[in-house]
Amino acid sequence: ALLRVFGFLGKRWNGVLIGALAEGPAGFAELGRTLPGISESVLSDRLNELTTLGLISRTVREGPPIGVSYQLTARGQALVPALAALADWARGHLPATPAG
Repeated sequence: ALLRVFGFLGKRWNGVLIGALAEGPAGFAELGRTLPGISESVLSDRLNELTTLGLISRTVREGPPIGVSYQLTARGQALVPALAALADWARGHLPATPAG
């Protein structure tokens, strides 16, 4: 089980995206601004992967302008406490990096 979870969380941006969406629904551009350094293609790939896994849902808002919003599903919300515990552990046990 640990190999599977760290295979998933070890994939760059997956855990950070879940954490960003824990704050509430967000659009594609907003997520891109929240995660400096992620390319649009990688963001799109990760969002598609997380949607396929059932961790986030994608909602198309009727326009104009048409918009897309992403939010955590119940399954994704269930992961938030584990990510928070990992972040707490990191703050107490890992050296700080320039990115925080």
